[in-house]
Amino acid sequence: MALEIELSERKHTILRAIIQNYLETGEPVGSRTLSKSTDLNLSSATIRNEMADLEDLGYIFQPHTSAGRIPSDKGYRLYVDMLMEEKEHELEELKSTMLEKTDKVDKVLKQAAKVLAANTNYATMVSAPINRRNTLKFIQLSQVNEEQVVAVIVMGGNVIKNKIIEVPGGLDNETLLKLNMLLNTTLNGMSIEEINLGLIARLKDQAGIHSQVIGNVLDAVAEIIHVDDDMEIYTSGATNIFKYPELSDRQSAQEIISAFEEKQQLAELVSETLSSEENHGIQVYIGDEAPVKTMKDCSVVTATYELGEGMKGTIGIIGPKRMDYEHVMKSLKTLQSELDAIYYKDSKE
Repeated sequence: MALEIELSERKHTILRAIIQNYLETGEPVGSRTLSKSTDLNLSSATIRNEMADLEDLGYIFQPHTSAGRIPSDKGYRLYVDMLMEEKEHELEELKSTMLEKTDKVDKVLKQAAKVLAANTNYATMVSAPINRRNTLKFIQLSQVNEEQVVAVIVMGGNVIKNKIIEVPGGLDNETLLKLNMLLNTTLNGMSIEEINLGLIARLKDQAGIHSQVIGNVLDAVAEIIHVDDDMEIYTSGATNIFKYPELSDRQSAQEIISAFEEKQQLAELVSETLSSEENHGIQVYIGDEAPVKTMKDCSVVTATYELGEGMKGTIGIIGPKRMDYEHVMKSLKTLQSELDAIYYKDSKE
């Protein structure tokens, strides 16, 4: 719904201040109260004149003589629409920022894998960052049509996911606002492990007749947070394996090349590295120590990098057991530091 064009920015600000003050206190709001309790930087006389205009326009009214003003239904309607429009704008900005950052990171990781392979003459892999302990930052429900809403779920690291929720009978804007407030007030900052049955039951009870919507949203959150199947892994230099006689026999080489092409085993290597590595250092797997069976004739050296807010990825180098460990570790340390620095550089811009 479009905002009322008859109100100036100052009137919008004063109306918002009146409603927020009234929601907090339950008492009619006067011009002196607003001038003292807000950062409007306006005199009581100016606020009083603007309040008179808002009253004439039907956004506020005076419950009895010599009292302050309280919001009318029309005032509440405009306030809700303003909130929803602001949240939609915030989400669009966040999506745009994250798409730009994701595109930038993807390009950097692809290049990193190529440079590392050229520098070491071994096979290399770099996984895109994932969050091993996802937390909820924000949820917004928005109307799609009469019987569907979209749940926009923002997780730690500003990962954004969307899920369509069926709502037979539909929801009005006021109900959507209340459900959004309920979800965000309760779930902000929580991990999926913290969302237990007791909490779910309490949320459903508070949602009343809309408990099924809450249940569907929480199911969507659980589904999204547990999905790691789309892990992105960038590889380079797999054919370098043929440079080493001990790895270039047909079966060994084919198994390693297949692992790089299919990437499922590389995903297992990433998961193993992220779950076992506690000190953000370098892990060295020699022969049978390697988490990936097809690499039992190799040495695998991995390091973890971090892009902030728990977003971690793995850098890996796969080569013969006689690899130049000193050079490999130095190369990994350098790339690890450079990738770590990406987040801190971007966060200051």
